[in-house]
Amino acid sequence: MSEPARLVLSHLDRMTDCTGLVQHAIYGIPRRESGYTTDDNARALRLYTRLWNQCPEERMLSRVSCSLSFLEHARCRVKGFYNFLSYQRDWLDATVTGDCQGQAVLALAEVLGSRLPEGYRALAWELIQTVLPTLAEIRSLRAQAYVILAWSHLHKANVGESRALETVAHQGALRLNDAFARSHRPDWPWFESRMTYANAVLPHSLFAAAELWPEGPFLSVADETFGFLVAETTVDDCFWPVGNLDWYARGETKSPYDQQPVEASTMAEAALAAFASRGDRRHLATFDRARAWFVGRNSLGVPLTDPLTGGCCDGLQQNGLNRNQGAESTLAALWTEWLGSTLRPVDGLGMAATLIPFSPLRTPLEYTDA
Repeated sequence: MSEPARLVLSHLDRMTDCTGLVQHAIYGIPRRESGYTTDDNARALRLYTRLWNQCPEERMLSRVSCSLSFLEHARCRVKGFYNFLSYQRDWLDATVTGDCQGQAVLALAEVLGSRLPEGYRALAWELIQTVLPTLAEIRSLRAQAYVILAWSHLHKANVGESRALETVAHQGALRLNDAFARSHRPDWPWFESRMTYANAVLPHSLFAAAELWPEGPFLSVADETFGFLVAETTVDDCFWPVGNLDWYARGETKSPYDQQPVEASTMAEAALAAFASRGDRRHLATFDRARAWFVGRNSLGVPLTDPLTGGCCDGLQQNGLNRNQGAESTLAALWTEWLGSTLRPVDGLGMAATLIPFSPLRTPLEYTDA
């Protein structure tokens, strides 16, 4: 097992109360009126579970407990998970659809595939079973991508109890492939008519699908779309993501701002998946660019992260930093740093070149589909 990642979690702890992780911040101060989201608490659960696996100590277990408890509270008794919780603890969602369903399942897969205590894993499995009918109905491409990644993680961790989840994941991979076939143009090899947010999650999930189902058509689509994304987000050897001010529609100009940390984090993770799949060292260079974006190798030449607290600014605007340090941004930076800790240098090359295999060292726990 690798050495524990040395991440500073002070800002995340400041943003967390007994309910969960607060969504937004004013500078480095929690903005209570923004409430909480299942998305953010799922991302936190995923990170905390990985860190606990590396160093199982009580403080980290308390963080896991808080995030997992939030997801249990977010469970809708009809189907799926709610996403938006007000600071007064009222759910604000009219429906329980969208990307948070996939984010929640991915985080729960982390718990289920871990060596956390039995009760934690049993609850994760119960919550996954609860959301399965919803997952089969969701048409959000990103939600389906997260489900593919969830099944990939369970497969690697030798957790094979839920064949129903595998079925949903495989159907999601086929839908992603179909979306690519519909949207693809000679100058636009992409899944949709425009690039929006968390773009790298889509090809990332197909690299995972190609490993899970090698007989399928997934690897060529993953290669083509990821190569296109890398080309469109690399400027002068810097990562320059699609800005969320106006996105990037086919045939138009890419929006240069506001650049969001989630783009750098998802690109970094997808690059490592591409490297693991293809062994091409150019993907490590892509990872390096995405990671370096956080510390100042970006279009403005300014760092977004605070090494003393672990906080991360909410993005790059044309006139400078968005200095608010929200939950999503901070988690994106910390997750990218955790990914960096899974690499080790080879032959003194000065660059991370070899993936350290994930090894949850799972303790026995039996599940049924009942």
